[in-house]
Amino acid sequence: MQVKRVAVSLLLAHILSLLGFSTYAVALTQLQQEWSLSNSEAGWIASGFFIGYVATVSTWSSLTDVMDARRIYTVGSLIAASAGFGFALGAEGFLSALFFQVLLGMGIAATYMPGLKILSDRTRGREQSRFVAFYTAFFGLGAASSLLIAGQSLPRLGTHWTFFLCGLGPLMAALLVLASTRPLAHERHPAAVAWSVQRLFPIHTWQAVLRDRQCLGYTVGYGVHCAELFGSRAWSVAFLAFSVSLLPAGTLTVVSAATAAAIVSVFSVPASILGNEVALRIGRRAWIVMVMGLTSVVGVLMALAAGVGWWLVFGLFLIYSMLIMADSATLTAGLVASAQPEVKGAAMGLYSLIGFGVGGVIGPAVFGAALDLSGGGAAAVDWAIGFAALGAGCLLFPLFDYGLHRSSPFKASS
Repeated sequence: MQVKRVAVSLLLAHILSLLGFSTYAVALTQLQQEWSLSNSEAGWIASGFFIGYVATVSTWSSLTDVMDARRIYTVGSLIAASAGFGFALGAEGFLSALFFQVLLGMGIAATYMPGLKILSDRTRGREQSRFVAFYTAFFGLGAASSLLIAGQSLPRLGTHWTFFLCGLGPLMAALLVLASTRPLAHERHPAAVAWSVQRLFPIHTWQAVLRDRQCLGYTVGYGVHCAELFGSRAWSVAFLAFSVSLLPAGTLTVVSAATAAAIVSVFSVPASILGNEVALRIGRRAWIVMVMGLTSVVGVLMALAAGVGWWLVFGLFLIYSMLIMADSATLTAGLVASAQPEVKGAAMGLYSLIGFGVGGVIGPAVFGAALDLSGGGAAAVDWAIGFAALGAGCLLFPLFDYGLHRSSPFKASS
């Protein structure tokens, strides 16, 4: 019962810590007009989050192997909150907005994987796999909460108060984690840790992690998964708004683009959890390669349907988002299960580094560049090219998986 209480508290804190995650995505179209940004510049601001994340995530995660992860979580919460407050008060254009998005990424880097480490250290076996699946899936719920709050507050309060409001979430997350957990025996005070370049950038430990074929497969898979996931999340509200603009005047859409994106994010949460359950039965590798291929195809079809009918686009967007999330928990649970205990923190840090760094940085920026190169996003085919660019890595991943393991994923149990 105590383990479940801790898990529930960490899941709730996870949602709160992410309340600033989607704020920029909601405000993107408005800020793009106010600041006269190109699609590429707007995409790079979204990628700024992941630049900050990749610059610090491995350091934060590696430190959780030797010190109290709750301290790291608290520091990250303070950084994330300051990013929201800073954006509200000081963002005036491309460079300042990029800076605060980088700062937000640094903060969430110190809460996401360290929070998962706090959870995984307190659970075991199949129970651990399920709690990890819930934690991973709740990223989507946190993103949805951010979309919903920002989407409702932006037209009423404006951009400044919207960013300030979402910045309060990480502060509440830190208080909840500190109140619901206690340090473990192996965790030490920061003063007891031998600080070094190797501690901050554990290259040798990463090499050991990547020599494990299973860890390597899950890490690369997470990279291409995140490119599609975060690229689509950064541009989803803008795409839905574009779809609405193509409809005849007076067409009923019921909800705004931001609210529609939030609803879809909520429905994507069980897809991640249920996907992990399916993967436990048919094999993780088989589930991952199937889902990745389907996701890429549906994304292009969804973009081509823009303007045909709102409910068709919304339905395809729901399927697309659920497919993206369907292998998310499977990838993370596979990495956690396959990593050796003595390097688990470093493995999780590298995993997150590749996913958020390579995938997260490239995804939003590539999407924006694809829009600019294909025509500026004025036609449905421009958006189809953007979604195709996002899904290219996922389409190629089955070939990488086969080459890595030299066996069909449908004949393996991993």
